[in-house]
Amino acid sequence: MARRNSIWQRHKYKLNGLVLLLPFWFLYQSLTPEFPPMWPAQQIGDFEIAPMPLNLEPPYAHHDEYVKDFMLIFNKGDISAIRQGYLNIGPQALPLAQLQQGEEGILHGSRHGQHVHAIAPKTLSADDKVWLTLQTWQGETLITSWPLPAGLIAPR
Repeated sequence: MARRNSIWQRHKYKLNGLVLLLPFWFLYQSLTPEFPPMWPAQQIGDFEIAPMPLNLEPPYAHHDEYVKDFMLIFNKGDISAIRQGYLNIGPQALPLAQLQQGEEGILHGSRHGQHVHAIAPKTLSADDKVWLTLQTWQGETLITSWPLPAGLIAPR
């Protein structure tokens, strides 16, 4: 008695081949990330810093706070001269005393770049800016800001 070849019987090996190829596709995607362009660098004290958002998505909830991920590239200045640094998004820079209370917004990384989960509101508006607050080992507090590009601002 001859067995009928169903669609499944004829194509199951092609499906298995696809399943074997998918890990290579995901590996390629993870090894070739695409980031938004870096923002213009600004001089703040002895440092020249350029921020780059890691994506153009809105802020996300992280440990009961909303944050947005950034990479800060230090073009000039010695990172070891910074005692502490914070990044927040809002209409004004948060006071250093308030920033020190939590674990979000702290710059961390290496001399090649600092990663930060910037403290952010749930939705970004045109009034918000990205504020960088640095404190040196001499106690000097430095503050600068960048305007938010239109691609990050939530439509009203």
